Amino acid sequence: MDTGVILLLVIIALGVFLVMVYNRLVALRQTCNQAWGDIDVQLKQRHDLVPNLVSTVQGYASHEKETLENVIKARQTAIDATSVKDLAGAENMLSGALRQLFALSEAYPDLKANQNFMQLQAELSDLENKIAAARRFFNNAVNEYNTSTEQFPAVVIANSMGFKMREYFEVGEAERGAPKVQF
Repeated sequence: MDTGVILLLVIIALGVFLVMVYNRLVALRQTCNQAWGDIDVQLKQRHDLVPNLVSTVQGYASHEKETLENVIKARQTAIDATSVKDLAGAENMLSGALRQLFALSEAYPDLKANQNFMQLQAELSDLENKIAAARRFFNNAVNEYNTSTEQFPAVVIANSMGFKMREYFEVGEAERGAPKVQF
């Protein structure tokens, strides 16, 4: 065979390979974006549910103002967060505040028996499970994306085409321990 034909075939094969690697990186990035969108939807639902929960508890535990204010403040911080890291921290703070709110409800038997409170608590529990599942899916997508952008030869394409590492949505300390309620 002619050397020119062989060189042309090698260049074409290399071009096809580069396109395939680039397209895989784009697909993984889009999976991360879609997974983040799923988390965002669940968090918005959570943020919408919190005021109803606080309002219901306020009727029974009006003197527990600090706990209720902490929940409201944590919700607003979560709504205002702009980066994945800030949002993860804010959501962890909100989770801790909500856990304290539910622990507080133990001191009010009438509140625990209230249908509105029970329904809101069940909805929030369902949302928390959905958020956890969405978080796992997102972190898995981020792991696959980050791994792909660091492996050779994709790392060469990733670096030259602006593919950046993504942050995980990690569980914070607020979600790991038991809530501390003081009276």
